[in-house]
Amino acid sequence: MVETEQVLVVPTGLFHELGHFQGFTTEVDKYLSVLLDPANTSYRPRGEMESDPSFKQLIPYVVFRFQDPAGDQIFRYTRGSGQGESRLHAKKSIGIGGHISTLDENSDSVYEKGMQRELDEETIIETPYQAACVGMINDDETEVGKVHLGVVHIFDVEAPLVKAREEDISDSGFEKISNIQAEIERYETWSQICFSALFS
Repeated sequence: MVETEQVLVVPTGLFHELGHFQGFTTEVDKYLSVLLDPANTSYRPRGEMESDPSFKQLIPYVVFRFQDPAGDQIFRYTRGSGQGESRLHAKKSIGIGGHISTLDENSDSVYEKGMQRELDEETIIETPYQAACVGMINDDETEVGKVHLGVVHIFDVEAPLVKAREEDISDSGFEKISNIQAEIERYETWSQICFSALFS
């Protein structure tokens, strides 16, 4: 019997109590400590949560930036059919991340462990970096967005040495911000929101 994936969720009502927003906010401190309080989180079957807007799945969303004197570059890729969220297949993205699950329990920080697990599964990072949590994404205008809440991290890398580990992350690499801007309509909604807030 295949075990059902259990993902970390918070009640959408709690998010609304803290202050609902559409798009992007930099007020991470206002939300994250409350949303990650074990008293407010639970693990529920992923399949059910993908269509239940009364809960939000918390998703770390990591953006790799290389600050090049010739123009900043961002790591971008195209999502393949093997990645978890079928509604995002073939979309371009600037964010690496995924669900926090019961795999990440029994650690000092379930969230941090989950983010690191997703990075290890999806990428090979061959450069030192500085990490910062810079904002959150909420998009209630799409079916995917209604059931997810993104926590945005920027990893400033010393060199553009990040590669895809998964086959389903295709056409990956660092791209100039100006080039991403020129084809931003091909990117998933979260990437568009994040890019507009941070880089345009």
